Amino acid sequence: MPAPGEDRPAPRLPPLAVAPLAAVIAWLAARSTPSLAFDFPGRAALVLVLGVAAASVGLAGVIEFRRARTTVNPLQPERASSLVTGGVYRHTRNPMYVAVATALLAWGLWLGNALGPLGAVLFIAWMDRLQIPPEERALAALFGKEFERYRREVRRWL
Repeated sequence: MPAPGEDRPAPRLPPLAVAPLAAVIAWLAARSTPSLAFDFPGRAALVLVLGVAAASVGLAGVIEFRRARTTVNPLQPERASSLVTGGVYRHTRNPMYVAVATALLAWGLWLGNALGPLGAVLFIAWMDRLQIPPEERALAALFGKEFERYRREVRRWL
């Protein structure tokens, strides 16, 4: 039996559309549960650090794709012209998705509610189940053993 998402085509909803939806869901959840509000010293600083980390990792991923002159379009992974394995891609196969998830975590902490991180959880679940498996199938078809070796050596997330 195939794993979830293994037998489906890539969703037609781009990850940069999924992220704002996840952020709105987190905001609505936080607003509807004021009893779960929290604060702690350094929360604003942590949000800032996570935001800077997210921007840095995401930019590093885009730069590596641009250097390799390959597509960053997650809706058409079959158009990849090269397998990017250098730079930040030595540490994670999906730095741009890690960046978005980190930004959503920062947003969740900024909301100051125990349900705030729900947006990051929803985004990761969507990506892990619906977006990444079809992308990886396309890369495996394009790059064969080279991609399989890369997949064995580098984690999907972190």
